[in-house]
Amino acid sequence: MADKEDVQVLATNRQAFYNYFVEEKVEAGIALVGTEVKSLREGRANLKDGYAMVRQGEVWLLNCHISPYSHGNLNNHDPLRERKLLLHREEIRRLDRKRRMSGLTLVPLRLYVRKGRIKVELGLARGKKLYDKREAIRRKDLDRESRRG
Repeated sequence: MADKEDVQVLATNRQAFYNYFVEEKVEAGIALVGTEVKSLREGRANLKDGYAMVRQGEVWLLNCHISPYSHGNLNNHDPLRERKLLLHREEIRRLDRKRRMSGLTLVPLRLYVRKGRIKVELGLARGKKLYDKREAIRRKDLDRESRRG
């Protein structure tokens, strides 16, 4: 998405590319509270089990763990709370339509800072079968061997 611009990656979901075929990528804003922003800037986020869901015309990010801020107090955030994603209404409709028709999942691929705002890159993804995962591992091993020798 953001190729030539100044982007600082905060967290990536490497597991997503192993478990899914990512067919399309979408950038979305994310509604956060102050301690979440500070914790993210420390790099304390885990997207591994996360997914996004369209509910009543809004997109929500679920199961993404953002650790409590180290210097926070009683007002620290809940690490697994649902976070609203900020997308245009038409974009939400298009994503929901594709997701329903093709049996796809919305998976967070990475969290990053762009122009001072924290963004999340969502992928419309199709789950891989076990034999697809084995093929990916085999291909990666072959690439590693060819680079070595």
